Amino acid sequence: MTLRLNGSTSGYTEIDAPAVAGSNTITLPTGAGSANQLLKNGATAGSLAFGTATEDASGNLAFNSGYGSSAVAYGCRAWVNFNGTGTVAIRASGNVSSITDNGTGDYTVNFTTAMVDANYVFNLSANDNGTGTGGPGQTDGFSYGAWKRGTNSCVYATGSMRFQIGYPGNADLYDQTHINVSIFR
Repeated sequence: MTLRLNGSTSGYTEIDAPAVAGSNTITLPTGAGSANQLLKNGATAGSLAFGTATEDASGNLAFNSGYGSSAVAYGCRAWVNFNGTGTVAIRASGNVSSITDNGTGDYTVNFTTAMVDANYVFNLSANDNGTGTGGPGQTDGFSYGAWKRGTNSCVYATGSMRFQIGYPGNADLYDQTHINVSIFR
């Protein structure tokens, strides 16, 4: 059975139950809530309540994460954990379609969905896991960032991020066993 709500001048909205056996009950909140407030499933399944999360006119999501006030949330737009030695291999990722191995210690992260511009934040950690694949001092298992003395080691693009990994003790590039990248915008 379909419930049809007719508009005051034209058009309509229909609510239809799923084609499954059993009953579903949705209980609406008693109040109207606040402007831009989002509905959520309440303490009891099927009982809707207004949450503390809001969405402003620009589509920005804001919520209180336990700090006493709501603020706009800036989500991670892409992330990847991959093996950068031998044949590069993605262990886990979000919004990353592939990794390009451009040479020793030189990688490109390719995004599934492009960024709106190249003004994003790029975070990197790399660790050789004590395997000795890196340069001087690289068998210590510590993490290192994108760094290469004397050159611009990062290329920001909307569809990808190219970076190089080196050791602060010299200007050489090194492959790493654990490379973690996150992109915020």
